[in-house]
Amino acid sequence: MTGLVVVGDALLDVDIMGPVHRLCPDAPAPVVDVERELVRAGGAGLAATLAATDGVETVLVTSLAPDADGERLRDRLSGHRLVRVVSSVLSGSTSVKTRVRGAGRSVARFDRGGGVAGPATEQMLAALREADAVLVADYGRGMAADPRLRAVLADLAGRVPVVWDPHPRGPDPVPGAWLVTPNRDEARVATGVAGTGPGWAVDAAARLRGAWRCRAVAITLGGRGALLHHGGAPMAIPAPEVPVLDPCGAGDRFAVTATTGLLRGSSLDEAVGDAVLAAANFLADGGVSALGRPAAPAATGDDAARVIERTRAAGGVVVAAGGCFDLLHTGHIRTLAAARALGDCLIVCLNSDHSVRRLKGPDRPINHQADRAEQLAALRCVDAVAVFDADTPIPLLRRLRPDLWVKGGDYSADDLPEARIVREWGGRAVAVPYHAGRSTTRLAAALAGTD
Repeated sequence: MTGLVVVGDALLDVDIMGPVHRLCPDAPAPVVDVERELVRAGGAGLAATLAATDGVETVLVTSLAPDADGERLRDRLSGHRLVRVVSSVLSGSTSVKTRVRGAGRSVARFDRGGGVAGPATEQMLAALREADAVLVADYGRGMAADPRLRAVLADLAGRVPVVWDPHPRGPDPVPGAWLVTPNRDEARVATGVAGTGPGWAVDAAARLRGAWRCRAVAITLGGRGALLHHGGAPMAIPAPEVPVLDPCGAGDRFAVTATTGLLRGSSLDEAVGDAVLAAANFLADGGVSALGRPAAPAATGDDAARVIERTRAAGGVVVAAGGCFDLLHTGHIRTLAAARALGDCLIVCLNSDHSVRRLKGPDRPINHQADRAEQLAALRCVDAVAVFDADTPIPLLRRLRPDLWVKGGDYSADDLPEARIVREWGGRAVAVPYHAGRSTTRLAAALAGTD
């Protein structure tokens, strides 16, 4: 078997980026001082790239034109060691989307090229038949309409996960697809039903599930998350609030995460829930324009560095607090709320699972770091969570440089090793009231005594 196969139309995306400091003298248009040009695979090529970035061995089944832009596209795809391309010959020219981005926002887009996907080859069909899971990333250029390819996909849907990311100009998904992932506008076009409320999404998902004869439909709703319908009660999956300058690529990130989740044995609920979080984090980290950048320290919710930058730009006070937070209890919440009240943002420095194990023993943590981080990020008083793997948060504090480092009152602030560190840049360590009788150790002991 070959792992994940992505089927669909590959495009070439070009971003021309730079700051904006002035308007044109002859028109109310921004002047972008070009600093760099980013060329990457788009469409199904982006989906394959994202899967490979996640460490998934991926085969891209697509159609490529024998032109200069097609060669640029091949070069970008071949740069990922986990991506193998099996293609037919595109009739026409490579579709190229060029976006001009000023100050992080798109100010114009130029499209050129276009063609018709060539007939599926025997090599393409053979690659499909070996798939452990399939993502159809349809961009309306004809690949998903190939009759021989569709016959293989319909057969595969009875044996392995087949996820279909549709396009308004593309064909219906093959019957039996495990999950179809239209966005709000695609669902409206497919159903002909207008609406904005949650009732509309429920009705649209039910209609599409019946019309497409698929196992499940997940309508993506932008900042509102997704609505999943798989035959039982529909499930609304909210998304965390993140700043969004450019939503490009979020749909591909969602579809890839959902597909790889099903590939690894997740339930539909789990796969779609993970996909919503992955799309939100993708956008919070800068979206497609951040692809290829070195990974930032692990964070949940809004990125810690971005929160700090915004706070300092507004002249605010940055507060940080830390701990394992293994079983979140009232004492934790009161401590964090008190810490947040001391400044204008609160960053929680969270011990990783490895760090907790070294500090607390082999039976801890009880909750994994992703769950602990998600619980903390959901608190109103917490602006961001940064996970660290050391025994102390000192290396992370040196990167974040908070104005205040806060601990519960069961510590002496002056005796903390972090106190000396934060003084290096003019920060201070402070204590907030301790809440006796509330501790993770006591809760863990109580739980251990129950059946």
